[in-house]
Amino acid sequence: MEQKHIGQRINVTRTSMPPYEEYIKAIRPLWDSHWLTNMGEYHNKFENRLKEYLDVPELSLMVNGHMALEMTIQAFGFPKGSEVVTTPFTFISTTHAIVRNGLDPIFCDIKFDDYTIDETKIEELITEKTVAIVPVHVYGNVCNVEEIDRVAKKYDLKVIYDAAHAFGVKYKNISIGNFGDAAIFSFHATKLFNSIEGGALATGNIELLKKLYDLKNFGIRSEEIVVSVGANAKMNEFQAIMGLCNLDYIEGNRKKRKKIVKRYREWFEKIEGIKLMKINEDANHNFAYFPIIIDNKVYGMTRDELYEKLMVQNIYTRKYFYPITSDQACFKNRYKNVNLTIARYCASRVLLLPLYPELADEDIDRIAGIIKFQGVK
Repeated sequence: MEQKHIGQRINVTRTSMPPYEEYIKAIRPLWDSHWLTNMGEYHNKFENRLKEYLDVPELSLMVNGHMALEMTIQAFGFPKGSEVVTTPFTFISTTHAIVRNGLDPIFCDIKFDDYTIDETKIEELITEKTVAIVPVHVYGNVCNVEEIDRVAKKYDLKVIYDAAHAFGVKYKNISIGNFGDAAIFSFHATKLFNSIEGGALATGNIELLKKLYDLKNFGIRSEEIVVSVGANAKMNEFQAIMGLCNLDYIEGNRKKRKKIVKRYREWFEKIEGIKLMKINEDANHNFAYFPIIIDNKVYGMTRDELYEKLMVQNIYTRKYFYPITSDQACFKNRYKNVNLTIARYCASRVLLLPLYPELADEDIDRIAGIIKFQGVK
């Protein structure tokens, strides 16, 4: 017998948008100027405001976060066939960006408490072909930047952080965009902060910034001079204006998310078989995601079973990240075989719960209540 959905649909995320009238008023001047792209007025305003908000020395806007990462890796000019140590517990974009540059990802296992790359296992994966480390600040959790920096300096490696989940995060009062040789941010519609689509690179390396400008703008320096081969990865004015509008609401939204996370944690800290991620006390968390790990032997139900139970109740969660990128069809058995026990364990048990500023207390209680009473009593 087919089960019917119950209650109002609750999605895992909801795009944050400014008031309609505010955005319409903000884009009105574009009909006067007809300047919609090519580093226009609002692109430059957005770039400067983000640079100030993220407290980074230099920043370059891109059409999306993936191209920011792919082009940053390209800008370093690593020899084809070189190796990059990275995490498999990430969105597929991270691995694609490495492979599309003709480099081999060497997957490193993660830590069980915060799901970031296990810095104690990086060094054993380094060979004479290793050129870089691409760690990911997962769910806003900060990697062990000190140890990664030590290893990178010891072996003369570049460090490019995928900070797509870490917008606005600071570690020991230092913006996350200041660690490594570069840090990449994503402003996709599903993120904590969005510009519809969009992304950025933060760095203190002026030469890298110049190379990225050429890469994202066809290598064009003037109307008649093209200095290098490039692509088109510029952010347009509509995206920039959406980013400018949303930036005014980011702190308010973060506070609302913090309250939601607090309410979730009050529920789940008392439920056997559910593990919550560790919060780093040295970092200001951005409350972008709320993952739980289901221990089916204790909880009494698998992650997939709970996923289906919630869907019947019109509650849409996400298996984020599953499977790990090294196990995807396009990468499986192509690269060095490394023990990824913890990454696979977490990927097969992780469930991302709905989290967005407008999520009502009664919806949080409904979600948490269902999860509590589906498990062991």
